[in-house]
Amino acid sequence: MTGPIPQANSISPPLQDLLARCALGDQRAFAALYRNTSAKLFSVSLRILRREDWAEEVLQESFVNIWHHAADYNINKSAPMTWMTSIVRNRALDWLRRPHFETTDDFETLIEMREDDGAGPLELLMRSSEAQALAQCLEQLGGKQRQTIMLAFFHGLTHSELAGHLRQPLGTVKTWVRRGLERLKTCLSTEDGGV
Repeated sequence: MTGPIPQANSISPPLQDLLARCALGDQRAFAALYRNTSAKLFSVSLRILRREDWAEEVLQESFVNIWHHAADYNINKSAPMTWMTSIVRNRALDWLRRPHFETTDDFETLIEMREDDGAGPLELLMRSSEAQALAQCLEQLGGKQRQTIMLAFFHGLTHSELAGHLRQPLGTVKTWVRRGLERLKTCLSTEDGGV
């Protein structure tokens, strides 16, 4: 939506300075931080959630979190925008993890919402004749395996990001993904054989 925010602007202090002032309770710094970053962070939220109302709510929750945890920001670990983006991304993914996304009907609703923005590889697959078979095979996966597969392939999370988001060891997450993919492959080959 917007390009990079100038860091050396006399009107707008660098983001790390705004975060430091937010940590001290400076509401004007928080307002400036919001003005400088909300458009980009909203686009991150919208890209994951695909619904403006949800993206707005997640953005609001994220900024509350940024305000309360500004003192935790460490410039030696990440750039300010990277830190804030990870907060928004985690909030959006938490939103998707809510129980109503565990059912098949909501899985199909999620697919339909994602189809609205143009056809990517996932959307093309879901529109193909194999979509029904894939949905049925995903239903057969356990909750954690299904969730891990959906977050990895529908939202592009890496193994490391999955481990952090799900608060599980990296090896466990890799096992869930590997076994889930094996079960999907077996299920899909059975579906193909039965046609």
